[in-house]
Amino acid sequence: MSQSRRMFSVALVLVVVGALLVSPAALAQKGKKEFAFRGKIEKVDAKAKTLSVKGENVPGWMGAMTMTYSVDKEDAIERVKVGDEITAKVYEGDFKTLYEVQVAPPKAPDTPKK
Repeated sequence: MSQSRRMFSVALVLVVVGALLVSPAALAQKGKKEFAFRGKIEKVDAKAKTLSVKGENVPGWMGAMTMTYSVDKEDAIERVKVGDEITAKVYEGDFKTLYEVQVAPPKAPDTPKK
């Protein structure tokens, strides 16, 4: 292999490795407004790596609705189950992905006022 071809191959490998190190979450977040998301898991599709979530209203981002989302980190698919309440981050203009998905602690029951 010629030296120029070898240098090209090394450069190509470095570009690919660099692209893999930049997470999709970092790209989606850069310069976009962040919103707090909360919802209830309706379905987990491990094969498609998606969650169907009945999301609450997020003013300035999206009204309350049930929708299927991908997640920024695949381990979220393994950590949640149908019925879980979750929190996540969402970003302006990105209506397909939930970021930093966490199972939310159960809401405290409403107590009657005295």
